[in-house]
Amino acid sequence: MGRETFTGDVAFEVRGHLGIITLNRPKSLNSLTGLMCDSIRVQLEDWADDPAVAQVLIRGAGDRGLCAGGDVASVYREMVELQDQDGGGSLPDGRPEYRANFTAEGFFASEYGMNQYIARYSKPYIALMDGVVLGGGVGVSAHGSHRIVTERSRIGMPETTIGFSPDVGGTYLLGRAPGQLGVHAGLTGVHLSAADAIHLGLADSLIASDSIDALIHELTVEDVERVLPEFLREPEPSALEGAEWVNEAYSQESVVEVLRVLDDLGERVPEAAETARTLRTKSPTMVRVAFRAIRGARELGLEGALSQEYTIAVHALRSHDFREGIRAQLIDKDRSPSWSPSSLEAVDEELVDHYFTPVPSKILTFS
Repeated sequence: MGRETFTGDVAFEVRGHLGIITLNRPKSLNSLTGLMCDSIRVQLEDWADDPAVAQVLIRGAGDRGLCAGGDVASVYREMVELQDQDGGGSLPDGRPEYRANFTAEGFFASEYGMNQYIARYSKPYIALMDGVVLGGGVGVSAHGSHRIVTERSRIGMPETTIGFSPDVGGTYLLGRAPGQLGVHAGLTGVHLSAADAIHLGLADSLIASDSIDALIHELTVEDVERVLPEFLREPEPSALEGAEWVNEAYSQESVVEVLRVLDDLGERVPEAAETARTLRTKSPTMVRVAFRAIRGARELGLEGALSQEYTIAVHALRSHDFREGIRAQLIDKDRSPSWSPSSLEAVDEELVDHYFTPVPSKILTFS
């Protein structure tokens, strides 16, 4: 008989020697709250010291997927309330000074701390990346030791769609994808198939979705290294493998140049033309921020990338585009955001630099 407890919207259970985390908000596709992140971290710490738990598995409740990301609707409500009150200003050296403390800043700090803890977890951490796995869902899964996808997996970092930049260590993961594929995935927010995710290094193994229950049962009595090979399937070739147009376009030194090359390639490569159209619908500011962040993360470890992402998040909370992007996609759902500036060409380097300028009282560190 398993031991089961509930903390907010997360279920924790021990079956045999397997600790099971179930994200339990199926109506919102298991979107993450700050309490969920805190609860997962605390439970992982407890299980790390529990000799009865040999390995941990995370899954999503319902049949739609693991997790659609963070609960940004609540972030929007706070931005509406506090953005106009914050005022801001700058320190003598030109760095920004923000006076209001957003609750969302604590949420991001908690979430990123959880991501870092998962990445260095002392026991096997098995992520069932079945169905939809977006944004924060990538954060609770792709840093694990055993990342399992199915034929139903749809994985992505769609942050530029809502006026934000890939986070939860996403810049670190995308920066290490083959060639320029991670930059492409991060800027466009394209949904990746199981084969794509494996090719980009966001997942490791493919199993059939109808074998998930059997796999979990076996994991309650056997170690993952012994059990998993019995369930593995050979993935199809990734549609992005050998996509030289991606490398040609995204190897440019600016996003404006990337778009120019995509337009040129689009005359003979339909995928390039579609990508150019997609990029023009995203927040121009955050496309340029994400471009720099993903490339810069290639020179950073995970903790450095998360700290950089936190600095970006602190600024994004006070931006026009993050608020407008959430409104258009999730609140009013008109899918017609009014970005400011409205084009990639109109975004100057000073604005991009702003997002990478740490705020002295709001710097993410790890213990």
